[in-house]
Amino acid sequence: MAMPSAPGTAVREAMRIARITGIEARTVPGMPELLAGRVSVSTLRPIQIDDLLRRSPVRIDLDRVQEMISGRTVLVTGAGGSIGSELSRQLAALGPGRLVLLGHGENSIFTITSELTELHPNLQVVPLIADVRDREGLLRRLEPYQPAVIFHAAAHKHVPLMEVNVIESVTNNVIGTANVTQAALELGSDRLVLVSTDKAVRPTNVMGATKRVAEQVVQAAAEANDRNFISVRFGNVLGSRGSVVPVFLSQIAAGGPVTVTHPEMRRYFMTIPESVQLTQQAAVLGQGGEVFVLDMGEPVKIVDLAADLIRLSGLEVGRDIEIHFSGVRPGEKLYEELFFGREYAEPTTHPKVLRAKHEGLPDGAVAAIDELMTLAVRGADDDTLRAALQVLVPDYRPENSAHNLTARPAVRPPDIRAAPITE
Repeated sequence: MAMPSAPGTAVREAMRIARITGIEARTVPGMPELLAGRVSVSTLRPIQIDDLLRRSPVRIDLDRVQEMISGRTVLVTGAGGSIGSELSRQLAALGPGRLVLLGHGENSIFTITSELTELHPNLQVVPLIADVRDREGLLRRLEPYQPAVIFHAAAHKHVPLMEVNVIESVTNNVIGTANVTQAALELGSDRLVLVSTDKAVRPTNVMGATKRVAEQVVQAAAEANDRNFISVRFGNVLGSRGSVVPVFLSQIAAGGPVTVTHPEMRRYFMTIPESVQLTQQAAVLGQGGEVFVLDMGEPVKIVDLAADLIRLSGLEVGRDIEIHFSGVRPGEKLYEELFFGREYAEPTTHPKVLRAKHEGLPDGAVAAIDELMTLAVRGADDDTLRAALQVLVPDYRPENSAHNLTARPAVRPPDIRAAPITE
């Protein structure tokens, strides 16, 4: 297949025909790989899961993004993670004056620093090992660099783990975001972008609820200080650490079975480069306090994803590898959503970036955020912290987080992407 921009539906149909006729399929790399310069168009490789799910290549206004970045000091928190490291790669190519990579794990920061130093020998790359939960230490480490633009990707993201580590989720996702936001205010940063998640919408889990509060922290700071601080919300990222694809592949390599929680479990998926490109685009569209939502296409059944991975491994479902259903885990929903009921989407100048329009923060929200953080610092128990989260996120329903979920269609915004407006 010599069509790197072919949509996933076309690749899936070609794979189906090839499987029926016993023909081995190869493809040239996808557009993100070609644009990144990691491979050439003549490279042939096996078809991968990204190929089956991909959509039309993302095109962003690189001139505006480069204008925001060029010659300036840019900070990426969580820079060693899946999203943070790809953000760092793409930002490094835009000519920042200095790129500060902050993370808590020394090995991951060492890896991305070494990669960028080799690729961009003239770029000043500053590795910082720090914990976003340490407000004074964070400010002290960042003060010499005065970052103008901050991408805040540091977070705890694993739903089942955070259900049994509530205080860690609150301290990292809420207090960490508050500390990064306060540092941005004190250091005079003119842009801050919080990487958020679709799990912040009507959350049934602690992780999603804390990310929703993190959005509120950013919104409150933007509104109170007239600063261009925003949040960008998207779904699951293919290939990110702890994501379902590596888990399935390891199960296939072990001979199965592949475990899926529920036959109707669906998720939105994006590739890492696609999500990062659109995050940068949202950064230049923001004016302060908004939540942007990335168009992730249609949700994908996890069981279909598992079956595709089995077939891509040259095996057959049921004959070589079984699929077992293990049951919905605590904190999981069958369907993720993009918008709250009181929110609606409005278009931006980019067809794949929507602005979630919603009311301002309710009275008392800032005080409730402070109370939540105080409780966490004092080591409150899980039930107390969950109750404090519910005060801030009335849609948070922890009682829905076990096996009694009711399947409901994912909420989609109206189809307004064809009518972009002028910023």
